[in-house]
Amino acid sequence: MLLLAPINFIDQLLLKFFSPETINHVVWPFIQIGLVVTLIAGWVAFATYLERKISAFMQARLGPMRVGPWGLLQPIADGIKLLTKEDFIPEKADRWIFFFAPYIAIAAAFIVFSVIPFGPDWAVITDINIGLLFVLAVSSVGVLALILAGWSSNSKYSLLGALRSSAQMISYEVAMGLSLIGALMFARTLSLSGIVAAQQADSVWYLVYQPLGFLIFLVSGIAENNRAPFDLPEAESELVAGFHTEYSGFRWSLFFMAEYGAMVVVSAMAATVYLGGWYFPFVFRLTEAKGYHNLYVIVSLLVFITKVAIILYVYFWLRWTLPRFRYDQLMDIGWKWLIPSALINIATSALTIFAVQALDGWHGIRTIERLSNGLDLTATGKGVMIIMGLAGLGIAGLLLARINWRSRDFNLKSQRRNIRLVNLPQGKPAVPAVAPAE
Repeated sequence: MLLLAPINFIDQLLLKFFSPETINHVVWPFIQIGLVVTLIAGWVAFATYLERKISAFMQARLGPMRVGPWGLLQPIADGIKLLTKEDFIPEKADRWIFFFAPYIAIAAAFIVFSVIPFGPDWAVITDINIGLLFVLAVSSVGVLALILAGWSSNSKYSLLGALRSSAQMISYEVAMGLSLIGALMFARTLSLSGIVAAQQADSVWYLVYQPLGFLIFLVSGIAENNRAPFDLPEAESELVAGFHTEYSGFRWSLFFMAEYGAMVVVSAMAATVYLGGWYFPFVFRLTEAKGYHNLYVIVSLLVFITKVAIILYVYFWLRWTLPRFRYDQLMDIGWKWLIPSALINIATSALTIFAVQALDGWHGIRTIERLSNGLDLTATGKGVMIIMGLAGLGIAGLLLARINWRSRDFNLKSQRRNIRLVNLPQGKPAVPAVAPAE
């Protein structure tokens, strides 16, 4: 019955001990931050278990089965192993930077959750009017952690892994930032809660308006997290273990905790900007409209978690499906394909919005309802947007094919044509044959 209660019973309980200002600005933020950090840390603990189970399912194996029923206690065993493992620091390393680099990575991943709208009302820690810029700015600090970790180790392998990581992450950050501009043109706000509210007011997820932007953001996010098939900085076949070659024990695990936390950040951003965030059709009518406010918040939170979980499954799916790229291919995808695609998406989005506004009122056609909360369109305007969004995929494909048609990896037909079977000339034997005795 507590879920169906229209009043907030927790506030009434807290008012017996604190003032309203203390509850709103101190107590509630601490409760929310504690819940988010605990849940994300729990996700990180069991993410490795889920990834191994999913990979085992794809490869007709069982996966972890030794520790606990169905291997459910495997993350606890892994945690105990990492905590009890020897923690060493290289003799010539910069000890302070070597020590703090993993904590910078984990802080950059966790601070971002303070502005992500997990749901309406009390499911948001804080809503700032530049939430999207805050996410991009803070998450980019993680690049510094990887560079410092590789440089402070005083190891050539760690340094090369850090340089690869910095080049990769900076390259794909450009495409990631540009891919969001098309959605911002529709929402007309940088607040993440405002972007969700704009999609709720228009009753349309921006995925149908921005399919190209969603694909660019998702690919850039996977590369930004150094996940397969873009895991060159820490690929064992490339540079031992990348930037964390000299790390061990608990500090080694912090880098993976930051990686899995960053995966949740990218998935949450994709769900918020392109999949409507916590908004889902008919949830409002079945809960909030009938006076069940707490139930509305909880169901919306479950909707958001489900969307994030689907995107996280895509991470695991791609890891065990696609082979790893070469480093030159990885950089080509970022600079020759994703960044031009993002620029094309910005241009087509601007032309689409201009076309919808120009059509409004032409020969009695109505395409815009109002512009007070984002770009609220009529059914005709939504149809035009969807058609233009799908057309943008074809336009981007044709333009990129024309731009990169001379690229070696793109023009595979000419490579096959240049392959020739060569007959090696027969050389003289190293030891001349001895004539048989007569």
